[in-house]
Amino acid sequence: MPSIDVIIELSAAQCRAHYAGSVDHVYARSVDGRRVLLPAQALRRVVTRDGVHGVYRLSYDATGRFESLQRLSDSVR
Repeated sequence: MPSIDVIIELSAAQCRAHYAGSVDHVYARSVDGRRVLLPAQALRRVVTRDGVHGVYRLSYDATGRFESLQRLSDSVR
């Protein structure tokens, strides 16, 4: 299963917009600088009351469809 490591920094307020359904997709930066689009619903598994902060492994299938999002480390600020 292909994957890419992404850095996600979203505040709690930004995450609420995803939960409310007003945002369908989220842009993140990969650790090698690429811009990555992922479904907002993927964040539901990793969001905390402070938002989403850290490095995550985004896995997808051969057609580019989302499979999973796994936390790798804390924020890289």
